[in-house]
Amino acid sequence: MATAFSEGDAGRVNMGFIAAIVAVATIGGFMFGYDSGVINGTQKGLEAAFDLGKLGIGVNVGAILIGSSIGAFSAGRLADRIGRRSVMMLSAALFLFSALLAGAASSSAIFIFARIIGGLGVGAASVISPVYISEVTPAAVRGRLSSVQQVMIITGLTGAFVANFALARYAGGSTANFWFGFAAWRWMFWLQAIPALVYLLALLIIPESPRYLVAKGHEDRAHAVLTRLFGRAEADRKVGEIRASLAGDHHRPKLSDLIDRGSGKIRPIVWAGIGLAVFQQLVGINVVFYYGATLWEAVGFSEDYALQTNILSGVLSIGACLFTIFTVDKIGRKPLLLVGSAGMAVTLAVVAWAFSTAVTDAAGAVSLPGNNGVIALVAANLYVIFFNASWGPVMWVMLGEMFPNQIRGSGLAVSGFAQWIANAAISVSFPALAVSPGLAVTYTGYAIFAAISFFFVRAMVHETRGRELEDMVG
Repeated sequence: MATAFSEGDAGRVNMGFIAAIVAVATIGGFMFGYDSGVINGTQKGLEAAFDLGKLGIGVNVGAILIGSSIGAFSAGRLADRIGRRSVMMLSAALFLFSALLAGAASSSAIFIFARIIGGLGVGAASVISPVYISEVTPAAVRGRLSSVQQVMIITGLTGAFVANFALARYAGGSTANFWFGFAAWRWMFWLQAIPALVYLLALLIIPESPRYLVAKGHEDRAHAVLTRLFGRAEADRKVGEIRASLAGDHHRPKLSDLIDRGSGKIRPIVWAGIGLAVFQQLVGINVVFYYGATLWEAVGFSEDYALQTNILSGVLSIGACLFTIFTVDKIGRKPLLLVGSAGMAVTLAVVAWAFSTAVTDAAGAVSLPGNNGVIALVAANLYVIFFNASWGPVMWVMLGEMFPNQIRGSGLAVSGFAQWIANAAISVSFPALAVSPGLAVTYTGYAIFAAISFFFVRAMVHETRGRELEDMVG
């Protein structure tokens, strides 16, 4: 039976090398966040350039999610065939191509195609980076290091918000012309090419996952990687444990592994993974990420102030994720999820109440009376804090570690696909729902899902803190 590293063992681990690997792998999280958040400040530009209505905006914003769902579903299986690092390199190339094409798009159709291509990269990075990190880190600090992925996602989002704000401020608006006569909103996409290229080049210096190498019969290469990570004695032990965990079934993972051979039903651990992935989206977090500027403008904020509010949310999100990094391996995954669900349910309910008080003046301008605008802003940011201290990072931590070795790629494929389908449902529907039945009813729905997620975690989710990946069952 594998055991978690003790404090003494941790002292012999090459934490410098591990930290470098994690730093490179989580650039994928940064790209995931930037690619998701950049759309937030570009919607006026898209509407003007392509003559889009509310449905058209929803389709253009949601286009990335089509690619993301396909990328997430394909990445797990592809990573089992060509390797974790290879899939991350493919993601980086897709990010780069998408950034250049989206900024240059001359029609809505070309823009949608570019965003779907970027979505393939987002979906792949969203599931493979956590898996890769979990497979190269010791159990005692796996949750802490895996949580860095969410920090980088939020850093990417915040980076996009800051870039959008700066470009819009200096150009005189997101639709105003800027460098070389191109509109500012186009530069918001083109700037993404810089971190995409950095990600692609940085991936050349990190090794392949040792668990993938053992699964492919390359035990000598796996042993070399594990030796550099944990020392020779630990490498000898880990190669044997990985081999045994795979030999218990068969070496070639496939989707049918997700079905329990005894009962003929889908394994409970798979339902748990799907539930975690779906509820993370049904609480409505990507409405804040994708439509934050539009949302606050809808209740009376100026474009400039709405973009500043996005930055505030991003900074608070990073702080919340840092809290999780320092607590997830001490408190555990399940307690954080439970607290997060309860906190989100309450704060979303307050936001819904505040929006229910909105008034429209004779000129058609919408605003929140009295202090209700402040209440909505505070409650929304508390909601963001609760999410990013719990479901934001912890869902990715658990998906990266909860599945047994044999079904990790397939389990991630199905869970990641479900996550992005739920994301698409929430994100594409929001512009229409914000008009009818309205923001108050829409946010009430998100609050209800947050409350349900509390009971789901209590019933279906099992703690994984401190357990070796070879000990995961399901």
